[in-house]
Amino acid sequence: MIKFERVSKLYPGGCRALTDVSFTIERGSMVFLTGHSGAGKSTLLRLVMMLERASRGQVVVNDRNLSKSPDRLAPLVRQSTGMIFQDHKLLNDKTVADNVALPLMIAGLKYSDIRKRVRAALDKVGLLDKEKAWPLTLSGGEQQRVGIARAIVSMPPLLLADEPTGNLDPNLSRELFTLFEQVSERGVTVLIASHDLNLVRLMRKRVLVLSAGRLADDIPASDGL
Repeated sequence: MIKFERVSKLYPGGCRALTDVSFTIERGSMVFLTGHSGAGKSTLLRLVMMLERASRGQVVVNDRNLSKSPDRLAPLVRQSTGMIFQDHKLLNDKTVADNVALPLMIAGLKYSDIRKRVRAALDKVGLLDKEKAWPLTLSGGEQQRVGIARAIVSMPPLLLADEPTGNLDPNLSRELFTLFEQVSERGVTVLIASHDLNLVRLMRKRVLVLSAGRLADDIPASDGL
């Protein structure tokens, strides 16, 4: 599903974010990406989303070599990938249901199909009773779950999360990680960047560890950190 082959990323001005990073993530896996601030986690996710291009090496996602794909394919790559951010990025002037519906509206689905999918996604994250609520009336944990519903509503084969629990307490964080695990069990590949090592240990999943832009460790599932 995701394959990095000796990937390096050098930003203008000489800032090196990644150096010779290689790994493979199988379809349907749930994998954590950890490392200190500035280790290259966000850059790696941006490469998978085709928001950045590798300076060297190959990035292959869902059998497509992104390193050789033209820029015009970037929207297609992003439409097949769900992305969850730490700050939710919800539109406060739209209801919960309308926020979740955005990817489907952009894809041009019929209203009846959109409504069914939105309700199904909200049900999965336990927020079906909040579909008419406004984002600002929700708790932080509820807002993050809306973000997850929006990411999975189009049923993407790949789900990326960049520090999704950064502003949540430990109980809510564990609840969200369990939700990610349930999504993965349905065949979705899940890659989560997180600095919460205690929670990552509890999940007992595979962990990729970045240090100064290099892959410092690749810890198998169940072994723990």
